[in-house]
Amino acid sequence: MFLLWGFSSFPELQHLLFVVILLSHVTILLANASIMVAIKLNLNLHTPMYFFLFALSFSETCTTMVILPRLLVDLLSENKDISPHECATQMFFFFGLAANNCFILSAMSYDRYTAIYNPLHYPIFMTRKICFQLIIASGVVGFSVSLCIVIIIFNLSFCSSNIIQHFFCDIAPVVALACNCTFLQKMILFALTVFVLVGSFILIMVSYVFIVSIVVRMPSAKGRYKTFSTCSSHFTVVFIHYGFACFVYLKPKNGDTFRDDTLMAVTYTVLTPLLNPIIYSLRNKDVQIALRKILGHVIKGFPQMLNKRARNT
Repeated sequence: MFLLWGFSSFPELQHLLFVVILLSHVTILLANASIMVAIKLNLNLHTPMYFFLFALSFSETCTTMVILPRLLVDLLSENKDISPHECATQMFFFFGLAANNCFILSAMSYDRYTAIYNPLHYPIFMTRKICFQLIIASGVVGFSVSLCIVIIIFNLSFCSSNIIQHFFCDIAPVVALACNCTFLQKMILFALTVFVLVGSFILIMVSYVFIVSIVVRMPSAKGRYKTFSTCSSHFTVVFIHYGFACFVYLKPKNGDTFRDDTLMAVTYTVLTPLLNPIIYSLRNKDVQIALRKILGHVIKGFPQMLNKRARNT
């Protein structure tokens, strides 16, 4: 059995952390659910851009469900044991979903480039079938990489400490417990991580280089502003997502960095999924309008529901 050390070094803060993370988790679920419902119910949002946003919101919701419920239980429990099978399962789903998020963000950048480069043929290049294939490819590649990582790590021998210096089964803290991890295996794990983070980020940056080259040639300042505004939400999310992830996964590791990584992990498991729907809601007028319509229907329908129940009773 492994022991998830997590925030055990801060016993006086665990109840406060429980409240903060619980509220954040509920907010993440409600915010992402609101965006998904708005996209599903509003026909004006049945476009490739919002199809990818729906997939990203769903994937990020699943990512938090892999980590946060277990963290909430551990914050109130003295027993923080986790079996190797549970640890491997958690790592597989977390890294698979996280990689899936990266490739969905890449697909979203390609979608924006296609819409700006050739708007007349955009419906032909980005059909529903192509969008679905890009989403499926993101999941297949993400979970394939995650499976390779899990197979490598959990075929190692763990013969020293069983204390994972983290609040979930992340790659580096678990590998640090192995006593026979070779340099080659560490390089393979690092290469797989680089493939996901750097590879998807390069795809995004290439798309934005082409987008900028197109926009700067536009004669109208209003047209340039409108075009950039359609990409601003996505670029903000990319900046936050990759900033935190690269800081944790690409910097050199040693035993002293795990405590810092634990604190930083709170940002990309709690803060990033919380900010993403807020950013898209605040910076996207179509999403705002759709959310207002749904809220208006709910407010109008609530008194009618109460009256109906009163008549029935």
